[in-house]
Amino acid sequence: MEKVIILLHRPNGFDPDDFRDRLLDTAESLIDDGTARLRICVDDHAVAAAASFRIIESEPVYDAMVSFWLNSTRDLESGLERLNQQDAGCYAYLVTESEPLVYDMTAGERTTGMNQVVTLKTPKRLGYEEWLALWLDQHTQLAIDIQSTFGYRQNVVVRHLKDGQPDYAAIVEENFPAAAMSSRKVFYNAEGDEALYQQREQQMMESTMRFVDFDEINCIPMSEYNF
Repeated sequence: MEKVIILLHRPNGFDPDDFRDRLLDTAESLIDDGTARLRICVDDHAVAAAASFRIIESEPVYDAMVSFWLNSTRDLESGLERLNQQDAGCYAYLVTESEPLVYDMTAGERTTGMNQVVTLKTPKRLGYEEWLALWLDQHTQLAIDIQSTFGYRQNVVVRHLKDGQPDYAAIVEENFPAAAMSSRKVFYNAEGDEALYQQREQQMMESTMRFVDFDEINCIPMSEYNF
């Protein structure tokens, strides 16, 4: 089974919630086309409170993410065709998924809180294997320990499935509770403790600076649906 991630752009002039509904309407068709599992995430009004977490440093910007699992990427064509009809452009990546934090998903319902979808590039100052080690081997447990994350998926890009795509090396998914959208203290699991919050935010910054170039990162809070 192979995991494919599609990043999509909302067409100009489209309301975020209308775009979400259009994507959700494709779920049944994508499953009928052979998708074994499906996740649709979209930047809509339900995550408006998380606007302060939104970071856009690497163009072009994406407004939604569709993840699905196929027996083979050769089965991707019909799914891409359906999604191409919904947006102003999309990019497709074959990834390997690591899931350090797993949660119980309810099919067809909106997952509580937000899914923070982050795209990463390999910094030119680091070799690829060194970058992977810093992120996967050294950073992962720290992120779990000092944040209120309840779901965490690390997707390493294996292959670009369309020409001319942004050269993302990884796509990260982090689920946070609803209260974290409007409170950084809740985000860092330090509610009511200013000193702990400051300590954890500093720890996160120092850790991520080792393997992230912040002028090439995107971080988009999204609503998440699983099928």
